[in-house]
Amino acid sequence: MHDSDLNDEKSQIAIDPSDPTTIPKYMDSMPIPYIAEPNQSPYADDNYFYTITMIESKHRFHHLFPLTTIWGYNGTYPGPTIVAAKDVPIKVKWENKLPKKHLLPVDHTLHGTMDTPDVRTVVHLHGANVASDSDGHPEAWYSRDNVFVGQKYTREVYEYTNHQAGATLWYHDHAIGITRLNVYAGLAGFYLIKDFLEKRLGLPDGPYDIPIMIQDKSFNKDGSLFYPDNSNPPVTNPVPSTPSIFFGNTVVVNGKVWPHLKVEPRKYRFRILNASNGRAYNLRLSNNEVFHQIGTDLGLLHHPVDISSFTLEPAERMDLIIDFSKYKGQEIILQNNAQPLTPGMEEIMKFIVKEKLSCPDTSIIPDELMPAHKTNPELAVKERTMHLDMTTDHYGRTLHLLNNKLWSDPATERPKEDSIEIWHLVNHFDFPHPIHLHLVHFEILGRKPFTNKDFDDKGNYKFNLNNLTPPLDYEKGPKDVARADPGQVTSILIHFKEHTGDYVWHCHILEHEDNDMMRPLIVEKQ
Repeated sequence: MHDSDLNDEKSQIAIDPSDPTTIPKYMDSMPIPYIAEPNQSPYADDNYFYTITMIESKHRFHHLFPLTTIWGYNGTYPGPTIVAAKDVPIKVKWENKLPKKHLLPVDHTLHGTMDTPDVRTVVHLHGANVASDSDGHPEAWYSRDNVFVGQKYTREVYEYTNHQAGATLWYHDHAIGITRLNVYAGLAGFYLIKDFLEKRLGLPDGPYDIPIMIQDKSFNKDGSLFYPDNSNPPVTNPVPSTPSIFFGNTVVVNGKVWPHLKVEPRKYRFRILNASNGRAYNLRLSNNEVFHQIGTDLGLLHHPVDISSFTLEPAERMDLIIDFSKYKGQEIILQNNAQPLTPGMEEIMKFIVKEKLSCPDTSIIPDELMPAHKTNPELAVKERTMHLDMTTDHYGRTLHLLNNKLWSDPATERPKEDSIEIWHLVNHFDFPHPIHLHLVHFEILGRKPFTNKDFDDKGNYKFNLNNLTPPLDYEKGPKDVARADPGQVTSILIHFKEHTGDYVWHCHILEHEDNDMMRPLIVEKQ
């Protein structure tokens, strides 16, 4: 479309980016993030070395929007996709070239923000089996050009061994106290690990293997990103003051507002990521076609599962296949019915099915994917009861906590290397919390509603595996985020292996994580 045509269209459509009811849907094609290419390494022994730079740039969320200032890895939103092979290590230099003033309102009353630069970054590869000094610890932050660094900062170049099964990982900012702002500003991207099993299975591949990042955002009238500073109406809290949770009013998929994707009448593999700050999605197809689920956060299932809908909490991923072969010439909407349902959030994107194939579809959905090797719960050497509770801070604001402890309190979770533990996540709230552990993957054993009788005098959960409701069918693979349902205990089985050192565990509602719903996790040597 030429600039003159774009200007004519803008003049004919009264569009206000702050009012989603004025935004035409499905006008823009859904972009697919480009694949990052390794550059020549300054180190002679590195075959795969990447330099990825965080910079401020301009992005067009909708072709009728003005350009929006964002922060992006290599200046793009989402960032470039890194594709790695299992067991082939890579190194990445994550450079901070961002402005010294933040794009969004910084609350200087939160941990890590009071006496530090406004703009700090550190990159966490979410889902990675990685040494602690490359994990992206929240206090390993660094300012522009590394002039100022956090107390856990030890290295400039991160190393990822990729010693884990093929899976859909993602990288995002994790700087203490401002993660919600940095991710919302655009600092997020995909990291895909490929292995030989996937190649042997004959799954859709190449242009038919597509990552999809879903986020909710809000915009000002001029098209700039809106994030509340809580100054209107006037309050007694500090200004800016972080909200307890953020829900946007506009859906953004791979950087475009309510886009469409043209697909052939064949099978496609979609790796769907919920990268929103706080919003969960319950996804289904408008024509009632099933999703053929093949994987969870961190790898393939034992067998495919056909599901009509599924819920994705923040940071969860879903690996699935949609077969469009029966729907030539049709249009199918990816729908959402999760609460709270802001008007307009009922729809995510549109699939437009073409009439013809460009080449034969030789991909299959195998009967068996990853042969199951389940961990035996009886091998657990320790159980931990983790209470998700709530209080108020000295300003009277809601404060979500883990075991009633602050981030700055001494570490209490100190598992031993190569040990197996069972954690019981006890949610005292009336809404779910997505709980994420760095370093490890785990299995969800199940859930159970609780009463006071389910705990001993010290608050420890009286665990009985036989009393649990099993996890949902689409939760039965390797996970790194567990939805802790309200009023229930969610039990997970974890094997801490291979690495030791400083990690963290936290709620992945980013407003909660930034405001003390995060705790140290120190894996100790045997």
